Amino acid sequence: MQALSAAAKRGLGDAALAELVMIRASQLNRCAFCLDMHLALARKAGESEERLDLLATWEETTGTYTARERAALALTEAVTVLTEGFVPDEVYARAAELFEEAELAHLIGVITAINSWNRLMVARRIQPGGPAWT
Repeated sequence: MQALSAAAKRGLGDAALAELVMIRASQLNRCAFCLDMHLALARKAGESEERLDLLATWEETTGTYTARERAALALTEAVTVLTEGFVPDEVYARAAELFEEAELAHLIGVITAINSWNRLMVARRIQPGGPAWT
């Protein structure tokens, strides 16, 4: 999974966007360990506190996130919360408009990887700052 995560982030080519995606999925999955880690990585990469603070409510904000970021966050939510059974066509289509085919594949890889990490850490009850593998 480490290799998948690294390759997906590299292939996406936008480390800041990858962190936003991983933070949002971790919020939805209530993974404190991953949320703590990716917030720290986003801050280290220069992400603003305002954007991090508003991420949980990205849909209600205007002018804070780009159209591309908004499409990635919508796709993240659709893939993370599969309550309807499928990613809505309009969500996928919007992302496909704004990301080249290879970028979209890597974005979905980032989303899939963080969801897997979230499930591992939540199931193991790993606390923020704690060792990932004990």
